[in-house]
Amino acid sequence: MRTRRSRLRITVAVLAIFAVVSVFVVRLVDIQIVQAQELNAAALTKRAQELVTYGTRGSIVDTNGAVLASTVERYDITASPKSALAGHDATARASTALASIAELTGQDPAALLATLSADPESDFVYLKQGVTLDVFRAVRDLDIPWVYFELRQSRTYPNGELAGNLTGFIGTDGPQAGLELSEDDCLAATNGSATYEKGEDGTRLPDSLVTTKEPKDGGTLRLTIDRDLQFFVQQRMAQTYNELGAEWVTAVVMRVSDGHLMSVVDYPTVDPNNPGDARRDALGSRAFSWAYEPGSTMKTLTAATLIDQGAADPYTQVVAPGRIYLSDGGFIKDAWAHDDTRYTLTGALVDSSNTAFSLLSQSVDAETRRNYMLAFGLNQATEVGFLSESEGVVHPTSEWDERTNYTVQFGQGLTLTAVQLASAYQAIGNGGVRLPVALVEGCEHADGTVTDLPEGESRRVVSESAARQTLDMMESLVSVGPNAGTLQIPGYRIAAKSGTAEVAENGVYGDKAVISYAGLAPAEAPQYVVAVSAGIPSSMYSSTNIAGTFHDVMAQTLTTFRVAPSGQPSPSLPLTW
Repeated sequence: MRTRRSRLRITVAVLAIFAVVSVFVVRLVDIQIVQAQELNAAALTKRAQELVTYGTRGSIVDTNGAVLASTVERYDITASPKSALAGHDATARASTALASIAELTGQDPAALLATLSADPESDFVYLKQGVTLDVFRAVRDLDIPWVYFELRQSRTYPNGELAGNLTGFIGTDGPQAGLELSEDDCLAATNGSATYEKGEDGTRLPDSLVTTKEPKDGGTLRLTIDRDLQFFVQQRMAQTYNELGAEWVTAVVMRVSDGHLMSVVDYPTVDPNNPGDARRDALGSRAFSWAYEPGSTMKTLTAATLIDQGAADPYTQVVAPGRIYLSDGGFIKDAWAHDDTRYTLTGALVDSSNTAFSLLSQSVDAETRRNYMLAFGLNQATEVGFLSESEGVVHPTSEWDERTNYTVQFGQGLTLTAVQLASAYQAIGNGGVRLPVALVEGCEHADGTVTDLPEGESRRVVSESAARQTLDMMESLVSVGPNAGTLQIPGYRIAAKSGTAEVAENGVYGDKAVISYAGLAPAEAPQYVVAVSAGIPSSMYSSTNIAGTFHDVMAQTLTTFRVAPSGQPSPSLPLTW
């Protein structure tokens, strides 16, 4: 009887054990096989953390590779309050760790603890943003398990204001101005992604980082600008701005042989590291975006047009009256009072006689004269396509009244930009052929390919002979003109033209002016154009007051690029007859 009971108990126990084991086996199969994929994914979701892996935004460099804009690495120090404040004496331990961090970052330990304790159940909080690599390494070496780091890329402009008018700047919402914005397709990086697994205490598990998408760095944008020349010109234009009490000044240096802009300066300008400190109207480039009446610098183009049309040459004679009366009772006059004067075309250019040019220009019909202006690059944006670039205005001849028919030939009644003026003079210096204007040499990618190369076609505007004769006349202004002593550069032949243009307000010319000088050197075989302008000087309205600026910028340009001195004297042309 006892034996039976024992067997029964053993049988029941075995069956119970079998039943329990069967339940575990079924559950194990369910977990490891049936739900394995789902459970593994759920567990990974709890452990896995996603990371953004940053590509680096490309640099902007000058023609020699000097950096004008670049990206530097900064780090955000973050923490997990939930991990830091868990466990016995957690607050005390966290306070000790935060004191060590604060010593390295220059923060208040109590403030850090308050930040950490604000939401104890949170898994993320910033302790310090934007620290340098040295600080990041020092904090990392503290080996605090609940402290993490995020890479942040910051844009920096190592030369401050230098070329800030061209580079533009980056804001909180991305590129905001200049080449940073217009060339973003070249410069922008593509971010990648990665995941890693963390343990219960928040520590990253070894060998758990997996890259899911590779980042791609941006390209390097190479400009035509020469940084050293840009520095000198910017300093000199700041001096001019202060001396003249002007509202703005610009300077453009262009290489004749290829239309490359070697320097484009605007002042006041912007420091792209601190754009908020700049005047609102100084956030871009006036040299591209502000069109103004050029005044007598336009007479160079008129002279070239007349010669190319066979309507005049440097010796052509004209009797220039003190005034030309119009049918509406108005008149055109020169800047100084005079009786009838017997000028050659050369003399009219040197003395800048409005009446002489008004009379001479009537030998060519208006539509032909306007077509030459367009061929010189007026009334259209340059090939650079700079942000907010102005086309300037040369009205159709159907809108020219009697006065405009005269005045456009000496720079009133039309507008252009400083870069357009330099480009027109480039055509004169290049044997009559205008080349596309270039500011960007190209975008160099990591794989060695180069995109964004300069575009546009060359165009013959005037004959080589017309261009040469125009240069000879411009040299006379530097040799014997009123500012000869200021303009001359020992050893070099210089060709130049001044301009003073009254500024129209509400359709009426007043006492405000834009004064300019533009020219080329060496005149016998021009290599560089320089054009400088000052807008609304406070008291000195004559182009004489900017002649010294032109001289200094041209002299530095010739020195910077080691241009050989001229080997022959300037031609001597008669001014009167």
